[in-house]
Amino acid sequence: MLLQKAPSWQQALNAELKAPYMQELLHLLVAERQQGKVIYPQTSDWFHALETTPLDDVKVVILGQDPYHQPGQAHGLCFSVQAGVKVPPSLSNIYKELQTDLGIVPASHGYLESWAQQGVLLLNAVLTVEESNANAHQGKGWEQFTDKIINIVNEQCEHVVFMLWGSYAQKKGTMIDETRHLVLKAPHPSPLSAYRGFLGCRHFSQANSYLVTYGQRAIDWQLPNVNNTQGTLL
Repeated sequence: MLLQKAPSWQQALNAELKAPYMQELLHLLVAERQQGKVIYPQTSDWFHALETTPLDDVKVVILGQDPYHQPGQAHGLCFSVQAGVKVPPSLSNIYKELQTDLGIVPASHGYLESWAQQGVLLLNAVLTVEESNANAHQGKGWEQFTDKIINIVNEQCEHVVFMLWGSYAQKKGTMIDETRHLVLKAPHPSPLSAYRGFLGCRHFSQANSYLVTYGQRAIDWQLPNVNNTQGTLL
């Protein structure tokens, strides 16, 4: 019962979890652990994005690529790091855009749990990584699984905002029905590309305007303070 903490997703993804490619992927991850390899995030957080944002609550989808691969960072939400960890460069640029777009003062931490709790599905394309080995688990099956997640949201939800930052996310989002959902595209917030159009894209205000137009509550993008020792919202 890999998704026992996410019953709405468990039902939607039950067949996918039993598919041969997923079984092979899970066996691979177990084998790597037995070989002494360190895998992030910890096993209990592999599906944290789905556990925190139930299918029925999805209002916004932000697509990432690969979990952070250094100790203490990844906890299952794309772009987010655990409390007490330095804010990564891409997230720092996301904060800069939030300040320009909505006047939100950048948070002192990178813990995005409160966004997920409001219906922002923070989904990486690949859900695990080997320590200090970026993209180690690309092409092992996770991409097919997360494509299925995107397809489920596309088909079963209404008026969702998809934020597709960078060419990788935009290719992954080609299946999205733009007549039913809002698809926002911009360069990736990485320091290598943020100044090519991510900064100034105003995706956050556009997302909230769209949600309100269709009778949903806007996302409060202002992050609360966190307890750095426990990662709990204050």
